[in-house]
Amino acid sequence: MRFAVVQHDIVWEDRAANFARLAPLVARAAGAGAEFVLLSETFSTGFSMTPGIGEPEGGPSAQFLQERAAEHGVWVAGSCPEIAPDGDLPYNSFVLAGPDGTVHRYRKLHPFTHGGEHERFRAGEKPVTVEVGGLRVTPFVCYDLRFADVFWSAALDTDVYLVTANWPAARRLHWQTLLQARAIENQAYVVGCNRVGTAGGGTEHTGDSRIVSPMGELLATAAGVETVLVADVDPAEVTATRERLQFLADRR
Repeated sequence: MRFAVVQHDIVWEDRAANFARLAPLVARAAGAGAEFVLLSETFSTGFSMTPGIGEPEGGPSAQFLQERAAEHGVWVAGSCPEIAPDGDLPYNSFVLAGPDGTVHRYRKLHPFTHGGEHERFRAGEKPVTVEVGGLRVTPFVCYDLRFADVFWSAALDTDVYLVTANWPAARRLHWQTLLQARAIENQAYVVGCNRVGTAGGGTEHTGDSRIVSPMGELLATAAGVETVLVADVDPAEVTATRERLQFLADRR
């Protein structure tokens, strides 16, 4: 399957402007042959904790993903602040929209306490793995990347980890290193999408989006500007890597 990462800027708290910005980038990715297109964390609002920033589950951001998926016949994913029917605070919700109208959700397990996210967002409960075109895909969101144990717990059922983020430029080395580490230690692909540009509070982002092989090789990478990264992902490569180097069985 061909994966595309849309490394993009975000207009602060302006969904309509971001939808207009992203629609042609998703089309560009689909035109490059992508079957799965990954957008950033909080792609429609920026990483905002303004009270009231949440939208209903299945609201305009999820609808945007579904519409692009149906229009181009591809999977499209990214995270947005969604309020579940049973609560007031939103989840940082990773939404995967399929070309046939299928929708899956993963809720960010680890709110970013250092930035106050835990005060404005609810924490999710468990990882989610979805089969997409013969690939087993497990999504995570930004700060989740620092917690190796949740990646380990899903490893045997995962061919591709997706990590979508608003990771700050000040810690870009951590982002780059951890993406490769998660690929190497779990012998799986990692597809990382990070935004570029300046957030509403002044935080800078350099992107450094990348697609990493099960051996930790960089298949595609970019920094600093809006762009689309593309690479092919093959579940047979995951199987071959794990058979050749049988490390996962030695975990204790």
